[in-house]
Amino acid sequence: MSFASDLLKYLRVRKKWWLLPVILFVLILGILLIIGTNSAAGAFIYTLF
Repeated sequence: MSFASDLLKYLRVRKKWWLLPVILFVLILGILLIIGTNSAAGAFIYTLF
């Protein structure tokens, strides 16, 4: 969790709030890829795209 807190501190101090949507998008995409490859729900995720 220290990485997440350091990242938020960096965004707050450097005023780089535009990076937040990019980071969230990458995290969501990574979670979808992990779910899609490891479970039966993968077939349903692939039909969305």
